[in-house]
Amino acid sequence: MWVLPTAATPYSLDRLDNNELFDRLRQGDETAFDEIFRAWYASLVRLAESITRSRAVSEEIVQDVMLELWRRRESLARDTSPQAYLFQSTRNRALNHVRHERVERTAKPFLNTRSEIEPSAPSELVEDEIDVALRTAISELPERCREVFELSRTHGLKYSEIANVLGISVKTVEAQMGKALRSLRVKLARWLPESENL
Repeated sequence: MWVLPTAATPYSLDRLDNNELFDRLRQGDETAFDEIFRAWYASLVRLAESITRSRAVSEEIVQDVMLELWRRRESLARDTSPQAYLFQSTRNRALNHVRHERVERTAKPFLNTRSEIEPSAPSELVEDEIDVALRTAISELPERCREVFELSRTHGLKYSEIANVLGISVKTVEAQMGKALRSLRVKLARWLPESENL
């Protein structure tokens, strides 16, 4: 049974090595896959951890990225940059993990504002309605705006950290965050007290 290699031995690869390894990988060379895994595993985990803030989750994400790389090896475009492919895939999966958690964490303050009454069918319907509205409102934000909001409010990253992860300026982060909050306040106005801040 084929298993993922360990990441114990670091490698340093130049561009020629990268392209050669990917060519070998496309042909099903497991040794090439092992070398790719060992060369980039640690860097990819650091990238994922800067987004998820969880070492265990980040290692799982990178292992998934590597498994997907192996599964898709024959369909990889020859002009694909190996490093860009791996880092983009890891970043996307890490952000998806953050998105997966966002609704529970973001919705919690709204749902906790309900008085401590016994759950009833109507109150459960309202909770479901809020949940759907929140999911929809966040999903309708422009992509960069949504990423900034999720990294800030779902995962608690500082603006400087968000700027570093997304490769944008702190000013851009501030502008995107303001845009996200204005949009969500409008779309969720019916469920928020006038003084409620997102």
